[in-house]
Amino acid sequence: MHRRKFITLSAAIPASLALGASRVAAREAVRMRELYDPGGAFSDYALEMADKSVLIEGFMAPPLKAESSFFVLTNMPMSVCPFCESEAEWPRDIVSIYARDIITVTPFNVPIEVEGTLKVGTYTDEELGFVSRVRVVDATHWRA
Repeated sequence: MHRRKFITLSAAIPASLALGASRVAAREAVRMRELYDPGGAFSDYALEMADKSVLIEGFMAPPLKAESSFFVLTNMPMSVCPFCESEAEWPRDIVSIYARDIITVTPFNVPIEVEGTLKVGTYTDEELGFVSRVRVVDATHWRA
């Protein structure tokens, strides 16, 4: 390969990576409140986006167990596990997240973004017994 061609191709790789990152950054995140109608039924938007890729922003609630691929995304930061403390107020806006891999725990007050496939409908996790109505599967997450 000639030196000029190598330099040209080498310069194009970071530009293409930046373009991919800007596409993710430019994608509008779903708001948890957009998933339900005021009466608690699934919104038209949620039904339309079911089984499609979505991006959701929120906060990681303290995980139920160590070395898990499951966590709950909350709309507001929660310093205690909402499922372990009887006095804790149950969050109104939550989404169950099933990650592709074992998760890296993010501090409760650090915003994160989650991307994966939206699933709607009641589901009971066989291992944890956790019941969810909305979840994101095959998910990845990162700090916002």
